[in-house]
Amino acid sequence: MAYNLKEIVATKPARFESGHRMCAGCGAPPVARMVMRALKPEDHAVVANATGCMEVSSCIYPYTSWSCSYIHTAFECAGATCSGVEAAYKSLKKQGKLPEDKNTKFIAFGGDGGTYDIGLQSLSGAMERGHDMVYVCYDNGAYMNTGIQRSSATPKFADTTTTPAGKVIPGKMQSRKDLTEIMASHHLPYVAQSIALNNFKDLYEKAEKAIYTEGPAFLNVLAPCPRGWGYPTEKLMEINKLAVETCYWPLYEVIDGKYKVSYKPVKKQPIENFLKPQRRFAHMFKEGNEWMIEEFQKEVDKRWEELLALEKITNETNEA
Repeated sequence: MAYNLKEIVATKPARFESGHRMCAGCGAPPVARMVMRALKPEDHAVVANATGCMEVSSCIYPYTSWSCSYIHTAFECAGATCSGVEAAYKSLKKQGKLPEDKNTKFIAFGGDGGTYDIGLQSLSGAMERGHDMVYVCYDNGAYMNTGIQRSSATPKFADTTTTPAGKVIPGKMQSRKDLTEIMASHHLPYVAQSIALNNFKDLYEKAEKAIYTEGPAFLNVLAPCPRGWGYPTEKLMEINKLAVETCYWPLYEVIDGKYKVSYKPVKKQPIENFLKPQRRFAHMFKEGNEWMIEEFQKEVDKRWEELLALEKITNETNEA
């Protein structure tokens, strides 16, 4: 489907308004704004937001950037909160206490700390129960709001306050968890990985599919953090592009178990192009640490090849 993004931005309500207090150069606000713009203007939305950067910066009493129904929930239970509201809504409709023509969509937002880690059980439970809702993870790769501590979304060798790169350890020693694949293993009708890049077409289309797919859906969206990653604020879109062009952050979707890679770089860039502009990886470029870049590249290549293989296998299976 062809989209005129300029027309969408000009005519559809933002629902995530300006005036929030997120950092300059943060990747999360454009994610929230474009996801919410994917809603039809006539539809109501209920947002459950886990404690984190987005919550503490967008809803500071008595001010809010959300022009829809909004629930601030605890760090670990955005999935449970959103699914509970969805269940109550269905019950009230069944009882005739809500008008039949009123259409409400349920969307949860959480950072990687509240999604990959302490919110995983809540998210998994909501998805397994089959609630008609969308969970959006804005993945900035650490617990940024509380001091840039490592999370299971933090990439290997990254320098954080709890995995400081030095003489004892060269940053985080574990590989990044692949949450998108974990969600795909829940056999959901729609799972996707996206990014807020350039004209936002990929994110808008996937958000619209997720919101209007019946049943549970999951979106994992990269949201770079200038403080935690250590890049100049004006370089947000450049960092996003490098994440995609190096295949560190592949763009793809899983529709009823069928994989579709949304973008395949014509010439895949080396991972060092993504790592070098970020302060958290500066130690990897010191003399004698070349092995870290090589190891990082091998892991990125392995995951990219596995994704391409899944696309091929699931498409062949479906065709058969």
